[in-house]
Amino acid sequence: FYDCNGEKLPSVTTILSGTKEGDFLKKWIEKVGEEEAERIRTEAATRGTYMHNILEKQIVNGEIWDYKPEDAQLKRALKMACTIMDQGFPNISQVYGCEVSLYYPDKYAGQADVIGVHDDDLSIIDFKQTNKPKKREWIEDYFLQLAGYAMAHDVVYKTCVDQGVVLMCSKDGFFQKFT
Repeated sequence: FYDCNGEKLPSVTTILSGTKEGDFLKKWIEKVGEEEAERIRTEAATRGTYMHNILEKQIVNGEIWDYKPEDAQLKRALKMACTIMDQGFPNISQVYGCEVSLYYPDKYAGQADVIGVHDDDLSIIDFKQTNKPKKREWIEDYFLQLAGYAMAHDVVYKTCVDQGVVLMCSKDGFFQKFT
């Protein structure tokens, strides 16, 4: 939940999680086992946090971490972040905000990775890491998340966000862009 002007609003991701069918996740846990599933989730979450922090530092401060990472997850996250910077950032011509808190009054809230201009269109841009490359039809929730952020931005700031953009890199370094 986010505190927005004294009102507690659920996050977009919480709402989406509550509407998702859990069969796929249950089957996956049954296949790999509880312990292995937890290990994979923790590893992915750690890598994703590192990657987001690296990308945010680049956007906000114009610099990358200036040390050699010793942690294997941090090394991989740095490579993934560099892939997104090399292949995704050239299409971003303007950044209006990074890690921007947004809310739709009386409905929901969330935090967008970037609000800016991507390929000449006002965009909500989200960074994602993944264990393996994705097909477009597998990431509907990402588009719903971006649509929620865009709607909140449009209502609060009287804008018309044109698109959502997902910049994604798999742990083996494969870059994908979805708009």
